[in-house]
Amino acid sequence: MSKFDGYFLRQLLVLCGFFAFVLVGVFWISKAVSLFDRLISSGQTAMVALEFTALTLPTLVRTVMPMAAFCATVYVTNRLNRESEMTVMLATGSSPFRLARPVILFGLVCAAMLATITLYLRPAAMLRLEARQAEVAGDMTAQLLNDGQFMHPVKGVTVYIGKIDRDGTLNDVYLSDRRAPERVVTYTSSKAFLARSGEQIALVMVEGTALQMETGRRTLSTTVFRDFSYDISALAKRDIERRQDIRGMPTLALATAFDGEGLAETYSRGEISEELQERLSWIGVSVAVTLIGFSTLMLGTFSRFGLWPQLIAAFAGLIALEGMRSTATAFVGSHPGLWWVQHAPALGGIALSI
Repeated sequence: MSKFDGYFLRQLLVLCGFFAFVLVGVFWISKAVSLFDRLISSGQTAMVALEFTALTLPTLVRTVMPMAAFCATVYVTNRLNRESEMTVMLATGSSPFRLARPVILFGLVCAAMLATITLYLRPAAMLRLEARQAEVAGDMTAQLLNDGQFMHPVKGVTVYIGKIDRDGTLNDVYLSDRRAPERVVTYTSSKAFLARSGEQIALVMVEGTALQMETGRRTLSTTVFRDFSYDISALAKRDIERRQDIRGMPTLALATAFDGEGLAETYSRGEISEELQERLSWIGVSVAVTLIGFSTLMLGTFSRFGLWPQLIAAFAGLIALEGMRSTATAFVGSHPGLWWVQHAPALGGIALSI
């Protein structure tokens, strides 16, 4: 590797790291703010909110890495042209293809990083995030210990607590159960307590009233009770039988899932093919975007207007590549046998750049 290649490659790596840091920071902060607010308001600790936001980082890095690589390539190439370094290299007999060698190496480095993220880190993070979301959703105690606001732990159930004393006593409790439309029950009590016995969680209401409305018979009955126990354990276990998110499946499991067993019994062939090929396509995209950015800026001759036409063309090429990838992803989901279509945009971008 010549000194120019090393210099060019170092500039690309430094700028890519800078752009990736900025883009990840912007997207992560905007996502973290809403996530922190939602988790803290539901009674979770700051550490849980921080863990959730950290688990979204692999997805954010995977999303912004191609953009960061493209921006770094365009910025460094434009600067070398503006400072006449690229002109000097061309004048010494170096061809544009020869000058693209550090760009190709840079694209391969980005491809290796994206392969690690998209094939291993992101599925592992998604799997952990899904497990933690299930744990948090099942923690009904934390969700109910919020006073002064209406809470909806599950669809059809509304809970309101007026005040929570230091000893854990719940005051002015309102609970509405509308999960069965033909039988709506509303409970109110002056005081209540949360009682746990093993995995069983009960809301014990004291000195209250139960209103039951049967819509079919158009009747309303009232029951006054001294104490009443409402089992909320079933609410905590509502998602035990849910289907696991395919985005958290290991890549090797997806690659071997076409034998009619395991994942193939849970997901369709199109879903498996779409997810697997979408992961693999990110590897080629990183090489394609760097070559598109470099080759477009090397087009044409000197102009006193600078490289603005080439810059616009480079960004148009990036937008076209992403548009074709989105179309290909939907197509592969419907036609799993034509999985190679998912990789056609990246391969086409590389071929046109060369």
